[in-house]
Amino acid sequence: MPRATTSSGKGTVQAVLASLERRGTKRGRDGMARYGIVAPKAFGVSVIVLKQLAKPLGRDHGLALELWDTGWYEARMLAGFVDDPACVTPAQMERWARDFDNWAVCDHICFHLFDRTPHAWAKIRLWSSRRDEFVKRAAFALLASVALHDKSGSDDPFVAALALIERAAPDERNFVKKGVSWALRGVGRRSLALNVASLELARRLAESQDAAARWVGKDAIRDLSRPMIARRVGRQP
Repeated sequence: MPRATTSSGKGTVQAVLASLERRGTKRGRDGMARYGIVAPKAFGVSVIVLKQLAKPLGRDHGLALELWDTGWYEARMLAGFVDDPACVTPAQMERWARDFDNWAVCDHICFHLFDRTPHAWAKIRLWSSRRDEFVKRAAFALLASVALHDKSGSDDPFVAALALIERAAPDERNFVKKGVSWALRGVGRRSLALNVASLELARRLAESQDAAARWVGKDAIRDLSRPMIARRVGRQP
């Protein structure tokens, strides 16, 4: 494993927090609330600004850990940008997942960091059966992220993951339900074979007696049946 880079200590973290505080606005916090992002500690800084702040920080595993531990929403989002996937351990993934308290941090960390680690598939399988709402969502946000970013992987693990999706589809909690749909749609966009298998599952779910499963199935059918997706996977010339 590559050696983790380390930050210059608490002074760096405090400087980052001070910068975030200066850029935070009530308008930004109100915007978070409109999108259902509930965070106990937030400055109100946009993701665009966070990307700008992350760029000069580079990859810094030590700094990422310290930023996460502050508990600030924006600091945790920055941690996802600056952490080094090669230095992320399964234990760190567990700790951070237990801290997920809104969909934005959950999805951001899965999409920008966790899916690039060698532990992603193990966590997808493990977290898919967890009770905690945002840990369970993380399983499917991570699956959707791997489906998008892993361009060279075989279909086999994604075929197996359809069983995880089917098992979780009856979970009526909003953030889990939407995460399951995202994963099913992501898998179905990868290849012709996965599109066919995903649509088969989606149609089965759409006929379910369970309202949540029915919603997931119909949502996936709408997306995966679009001509643009059909052309992408080779289902249409």
